[in-house]
Amino acid sequence: MPFAQIYMIEGRTEEQKRAVIEKVTQALNEAVGAPKENIRVWIQDVPKENWGIAGVSAKDLGR
Repeated sequence: MPFAQIYMIEGRTEEQKRAVIEKVTQALNEAVGAPKENIRVWIQDVPKENWGIAGVSAKDLGR
Protein backbone atom coordinates (compact mmCIF):
# COMPACT_ATOMS: atom_id res chain seq x y z
CA MET A 1 0.00 0.00 0.00
CA PRO A 2 1.74 3.21 -1.13
CA PHE A 3 1.65 6.03 1.40
CA ALA A 4 2.65 9.55 0.30
CA GLN A 5 3.41 12.30 2.80
CA ILE A 6 3.22 15.85 1.48
CA TYR A 7 4.51 18.75 3.58
CA MET A 8 3.33 22.20 2.51
CA ILE A 9 3.32 25.67 4.00
CA GLU A 10 -0.13 26.38 5.41
CA GLY A 11 -2.61 28.41 3.41
CA ARG A 12 -3.72 26.12 0.58
CA THR A 13 -7.45 25.90 -0.04
CA GLU A 14 -9.44 22.73 0.41
CA GLU A 15 -9.86 22.62 -3.38
CA GLN A 16 -6.09 22.77 -3.89
CA LYS A 17 -5.55 19.97 -1.39
CA ARG A 18 -8.17 17.84 -3.15
CA ALA A 19 -6.29 18.37 -6.41
CA VAL A 20 -2.98 17.33 -4.80
CA ILE A 21 -4.56 14.18 -3.38
CA GLU A 22 -6.12 13.31 -6.74
CA LYS A 23 -2.96 13.90 -8.77
CA VAL A 24 -0.59 12.15 -6.36
CA THR A 25 -2.94 9.16 -6.28
CA GLN A 26 -3.05 9.10 -10.07
CA ALA A 27 0.74 9.35 -10.33
CA LEU A 28 1.31 6.46 -7.92
CA ASN A 29 -1.30 4.38 -9.70
CA GLU A 30 0.42 4.95 -13.05
CA ALA A 31 4.01 4.65 -11.77
CA VAL A 32 3.75 1.51 -9.66
CA GLY A 33 0.42 0.01 -10.67
CA ALA A 34 -1.07 0.22 -7.19
CA PRO A 35 -4.86 0.16 -7.12
CA LYS A 36 -6.23 3.59 -6.23
CA GLU A 37 -8.14 2.02 -3.31
CA ASN A 38 -4.80 1.10 -1.72
CA ILE A 39 -3.10 4.48 -2.07
CA ARG A 40 -2.99 6.86 0.89
CA VAL A 41 -2.00 10.54 0.75
CA TRP A 42 -1.35 12.62 3.85
CA ILE A 43 -0.98 16.40 3.61
CA GLN A 44 0.73 18.04 6.55
CA ASP A 45 0.20 21.81 6.79
CA VAL A 46 3.26 23.43 8.31
CA PRO A 47 2.89 26.83 9.99
CA LYS A 48 4.81 29.53 8.13
CA GLU A 49 6.92 30.30 11.18
CA ASN A 50 8.05 26.64 11.26
CA TRP A 51 9.23 26.56 7.62
CA GLY A 52 12.70 27.91 6.93
CA ILE A 53 14.04 29.10 3.58
CA ALA A 54 17.68 30.16 3.35
CA GLY A 55 17.86 30.71 7.09
CA VAL A 56 14.68 32.77 7.36
CA SER A 57 11.15 31.68 8.25
CA ALA A 58 8.55 31.70 5.46
CA LYS A 59 6.48 34.02 7.64
CA ASP A 60 9.30 36.57 7.83
CA LEU A 61 9.73 36.27 4.05
CA GLY A 62 6.06 37.08 3.55
CA ARG A 63 5.22 33.75 1.98
